[in-house]
Amino acid sequence: MYMFLSALSNYLPEVRIFHHITCRTGAAMITSLIIVFLCGPHIIVLLSNLQGRGQPIRADGPRTHLKKAGTPTMGGLIILSSVMISGLLWCNLFNIYFWVVLTVTLVFGIIGFYDDYLKVTQQSHKGFSGRMRICLEFLIAAIAAFIIMGIDSSGLSFPFFNHMLNIGLLFVPFAAFVIVGTSNAVNFTDGLDGLAIVPVMVASASFALIAYLAGNAVLSDYLQMYHVHGIGELTVLLGAVVGAGLGFLWFNVPPAAIFMGDTGSLSLGGLLGTIAVATKHEIFLIVIGGVFVIETLSVVIQVGFFRITGERFFLMAPIHHHFEKKGWTESQIVIRFWIISIIFALIGLATLNLR
Repeated sequence: MYMFLSALSNYLPEVRIFHHITCRTGAAMITSLIIVFLCGPHIIVLLSNLQGRGQPIRADGPRTHLKKAGTPTMGGLIILSSVMISGLLWCNLFNIYFWVVLTVTLVFGIIGFYDDYLKVTQQSHKGFSGRMRICLEFLIAAIAAFIIMGIDSSGLSFPFFNHMLNIGLLFVPFAAFVIVGTSNAVNFTDGLDGLAIVPVMVASASFALIAYLAGNAVLSDYLQMYHVHGIGELTVLLGAVVGAGLGFLWFNVPPAAIFMGDTGSLSLGGLLGTIAVATKHEIFLIVIGGVFVIETLSVVIQVGFFRITGERFFLMAPIHHHFEKKGWTESQIVIRFWIISIIFALIGLATLNLR
């Protein structure tokens, strides 16, 4: 559509509005939202019929989860398909950043799909080998980081300072760690109905603004941000993520008709991590994705504390399960985590002007 409308603008000047990133971002958002609403119910029925017993429920988890038995998983397919179709329609296909992010998202989605497939077919929580999965993720992330470094630079930006620290080849392992870490952090967060998708949308909307500002030479200079030529095109892709997320939330609110699964959480986390690396805002991701950081830290603390003392620090990890064990209802946890994610995003965006 972008290429077609660009050619058409030579004859119809009115369609030149689609040259603007903001217009195409809105179009991508609406397109992905419509795709989810149209295709979502059919995909849910198909997955439900194919999976039978659905995603296995942990026996050691909160007792309230037992009633979710039979709910299909792999709902990330709904999000991925709509984001890819909308992105291919409205993004500039000559933009290298678009292809790098889309490839990472797709490959991480395939890894997550295989993990979900094993869990469903074997009715087990083990799924794909953890070490093998991490190794594959690091390989893909390292390749993406190397390409990004070749496009722009191997610099690392810091909040509040208009300065880039060139870290050379260390940029590749650092960026790979950010991408893989974000992917698995979103995966940890995806434990309750609707819990992960809203923080993903909030982070996506925040990085859509960051990508737009960083890609605009005038605005990035005014805000003393590092200018990345061509990065603004990712705003359109992130708009598609927000639209797909809104549509998916319709089916994922408690009680969920479908779970996102690793198919969605790994791919969306990989997308956010790659965009954070490409925009040179890796450190901002820690703030904007604060909910993901908290969820991951709770797992790290739980495992480390148990290995040292033999006792549990939390009643259950990730931390949203701890609050379930404390007696909070699922809706209380989910909505409060949504509020926290919005607060973190506002703090992160507020710091853009503090330079």
